[in-house]
Amino acid sequence: MTAAGSGPVGARHDETGDDRRLTADLAEMLPAPAERDLPPAAHRYHKDRLMRFIDHDGDTGTAPAADPAPARTRRLPLRRSTLWLPAAALALAGALTVGLVTGGNGDDGSGPARAGHGAAGALLDRIANAAAEKDVAPVRDGQLVYVKSLTAGAEGRPDGTFEPGELHEREVWMSQRRGPVEKLGLIHEDGAWAPLTEMVPPGSPGVREGVDRPTYRWLATLPTDPDALLRKLDGLAEPGEGQERDQAVFELIGRLLGETVMPPETASALYRAAARIPGVTRTEDAVDAAGRHGIAVTRVDKKAATATSWIFDKRSLAYLGELSRLSKDTKAGKKGTVLEETAVLRRGVVDGYRQRPDGDRTRHG
Repeated sequence: MTAAGSGPVGARHDETGDDRRLTADLAEMLPAPAERDLPPAAHRYHKDRLMRFIDHDGDTGTAPAADPAPARTRRLPLRRSTLWLPAAALALAGALTVGLVTGGNGDDGSGPARAGHGAAGALLDRIANAAAEKDVAPVRDGQLVYVKSLTAGAEGRPDGTFEPGELHEREVWMSQRRGPVEKLGLIHEDGAWAPLTEMVPPGSPGVREGVDRPTYRWLATLPTDPDALLRKLDGLAEPGEGQERDQAVFELIGRLLGETVMPPETASALYRAAARIPGVTRTEDAVDAAGRHGIAVTRVDKKAATATSWIFDKRSLAYLGELSRLSKDTKAGKKGTVLEETAVLRRGVVDGYRQRPDGDRTRHG
């Protein structure tokens, strides 16, 4: 296991504190990277706006002016929802503050946490071992990955603050076809159905497998050596404005663990890679969006004042869900304000849209 001071890529392991500070200063002087052909998930726009409000927390002036928008409350879309969801088709609900148990003095407001990277690393090592032992049948190209979850995202007001909303169920069917596809899948949320096509650039043949469309086949191509995988993910991660790069890598792993089905060796490697990211801590008692108690690993982005937690079943160590919240009081909200949360209720593989793993089809299929 790599020591607590190590970074997500091999080159960082030998850096001193002064080196890292110098690197960070130089990085801030560089121009913003060019847009990729496929734009990042829509959530990144909203998250960047949140970071700007947080960055202005210590200023005496007002928060940045909001973009022109209707007077009604705008919602911060969920990360996984906006990765697949056409924003014009569905309205996402807000977050309900039922995350990690409070009452401790943890740096992130999550409750009693064991200090030190070692405790979290040991837990992630156990989770990795449990994941490696799971029996997962390969997903064929013509099949669909089905995930049902209870999920929510914070509602953003025009003044830049956020408030809890309501939890709601969400079902997604993700295409596993090779090559570029125009229909990434199907979503059922808030009583509405919509094909997932919003991420397809106009005039393009579609979206290929990759970090923005993580199919089983693509996930199987990722390195299973944790260090090599971490280097790969470090190259794929795109930090938001005001976000630590290590946090961006941690959250990227969380996205890959969410609405996917992957080979056991890939899941195991992802957990071992996460254990090598500095700043990850362990929380002994956590509650997911569905009210299930578990154990969690958390990373706090002190620069952005956010904390992201993955919650696991205490006995089986199965992944239960994820929680993201503010780690301190800011102009965006009070410490502990939930930005998004997801509890995975069911996961499987089906042969057709609107079909569930038990073989039943939805009423209006």
